[in-house]
Amino acid sequence: MKAIASLSAFVGKTFALWVILFAVLGFVLPDTFKQLTPYIVTLLGVIMFGMGLTLSLDDFREVARRPVDVGIGVVSQFVIMPGVAVILTMLIPMSPEVAAGVILVGCCPGGTSSNVMTYLSKGDVALSVACTSVTTLAAPLVTPFLVWLFASQYLPVDAMAMLISIIKVVLLPLALGFALQKLVPGIVTAAVPALPLVSVVGIVLIVAAVVGASKAAIASTGFLIFLVVVLHNGIGYLLGYLAAKVSGLSVAKRKAIAIEVGMQNSGLGAALANAHFSPVAAVPSAIFSVWHNISGALIANYFARVPNEETGDEALATR
Repeated sequence: MKAIASLSAFVGKTFALWVILFAVLGFVLPDTFKQLTPYIVTLLGVIMFGMGLTLSLDDFREVARRPVDVGIGVVSQFVIMPGVAVILTMLIPMSPEVAAGVILVGCCPGGTSSNVMTYLSKGDVALSVACTSVTTLAAPLVTPFLVWLFASQYLPVDAMAMLISIIKVVLLPLALGFALQKLVPGIVTAAVPALPLVSVVGIVLIVAAVVGASKAAIASTGFLIFLVVVLHNGIGYLLGYLAAKVSGLSVAKRKAIAIEVGMQNSGLGAALANAHFSPVAAVPSAIFSVWHNISGALIANYFARVPNEETGDEALATR
């Protein structure tokens, strides 16, 4: 078990490299990896089950303990990223499938990778985990509504079918994982060190499957989609930080919310796009999954060098 835990820790720390590697493999060997497309939803369910195994009541107590901080993070998540996505689709010419995919990933909840990046950035990890938990639990209602509101102009959106999909692939696995840790805590505690390995395997296979199924679209519009994803992600970090700063939050909390807003649950985006739109619509989510792990590591490294202590007027503003 120690060997598995060590391997899991190594794979977790080098997550971005594995995502890049499998994205390349999906492009080079499309016939091999596109066969995994029918299993994307199952893979995401496994990932969310793992997240459920790590959820604790303390995560929800954190919400009750400081609802304003968590509220700022959650509202920023579901306002900034969908809003930026809509503006980008209006400013940059792209196909309806790609536009719907960009909006979809923007309407997804925060990704669990944000918790790790917040830790590396010396930010408020408890706030990050609370925001991820709340946005994930809110996703069945909020994500379909936002996608219907903003993406219907590009492709038909069945919000009810999307809601049911998110319940099946997100809420049920989360609830099962949470229940299991209460029923057999000893087994779950022993298995937790291996969860990063399971999550990484799930994400890289989803990315490879989407890339393999959409090789032609990536070959023709890959640079454009990459540009949109980089802008979307970068603007998300910036506006998330500014929203937290304007709200008077401390530097550690600003770091957490900036990373939480910028990093999406792109695996969910890919699964929903593939199930409800087309493999091409899933490409923005796949590229987002690759890029936000790279940018997240870079911004965490930068934030780690930014002191959390405020001085002068800034300290007064956060009291």
